[in-house]
Parts: sequence; C-alpha cells; structure tokens
Amino acid sequence: MASNDNKPYLTPSEAAKILMVSPITVRAWAQKGLLASETTPGGHRRFLRENVEQFAKQSKTAPQHDALRVLIVDDDIQVAGFLIEWLTGLDQPFIVSTAADGFEAGSKVHTFEPDIILLDLMMPELDGFAVCRQIKADPDTSDIRVIAMTGHPNPENEQRILEAGAELCIAKPLDTKFLLGLLKADLL
Repeated sequence: MASNDNKPYLTPSEAAKILMVSPITVRAWAQKGLLASETTPGGHRRFLRENVEQFAKQSKTAPQHDALRVLIVDDDIQVAGFLIEWLTGLDQPFIVSTAADGFEAGSKVHTFEPDIILLDLMMPELDGFAVCRQIKADPDTSDIRVIAMTGHPNPENEQRILEAGAELCIAKPLDTKFLLGLLKADLL
C-alpha cells in the first residue's frame, strides 16, 4: 500500500497543507489558472503532487511579485472565513492564510511571511496587543504592516494597539471598501 507522501494526486486540503494556505486559497489559485488542477468526473479538483511542489518552490519568488500575502489572525472562525472568501474572490492578487490565535500567528509570521497582518485584538491567552508588540520587536518581522480589527472599538484599545506598532485599528463589522483601499496601497 502506498503512503500518502507518494500519492500522485492531492485534494485541495492536502495541497493547502503543503503550500501553508487555506484550501479556499488553493481553489482560487486553480480558478485563476495560477496552479494547475484537474477535475474528477464527480466535479472535485485534484492537484498533481509535482505541480504543487513546483508551485511551492516558485511561490517564494513568482507569486509574491504580483500578490500581496495577507495573514488573518482571528479566533472567530466566521470572521476569518468571511475575509478569506472576500479576499480570494476579489480581482486582486491576494495570497491568504489564517491563524486562529496569537501563538499560531507567531509561527505563521515566519513560515507564511505575510506582507500585511489583519489582527484581531481580543483573543484568548495571547491577545492582539501582545502579538503586535512581538512582531514589531523582531527585526525580521518589524516591517510587516499590521492592521488591527476589533469588535470592541474604544479610544483606549485604539491607543494601546497603535503604541504596540499597528498602523491603525478598524471596527468590526469591517468596512470592506475601506479595508480594500488599505490593502491596495501595498499593490501600487
């Protein structure tokens, strides 16, 4: 019996693990023709392992030139899911990944290498304030743009996150038109 490591075709979830992004991002890349895929008779996308591995090697250079890497850090699955679908559904070149808490964000900052982080303030254990301070204190990550998001906007939280190094703090529910303008600034 063959091991999963030798499987020639991968599901979107398996390809996403290799590429360290969400399955939605993998499907969006396939839909846009950035990542080669095939469709089964049942209508499911499959990715040839060698294509995914080649894409992973090139993604450090090729897609990054044209795409903005966005890390969404939010413990609210619905908010993160909305942002993934919204960003990957736009006609803009976004590569999106998520972290469900501050600890995962610390790891993803180094493996995913985002250009910008959409950071929730209120998360259990390691909150957005601590995450932002750590990102900005590390010379390897200090130039990453941080846009804070909160469902509890108030002047004190806004001041605290700006002092931690965030660019600005926006209220939830998010004004997607305003947010897109902020993200597009990196694409110009």
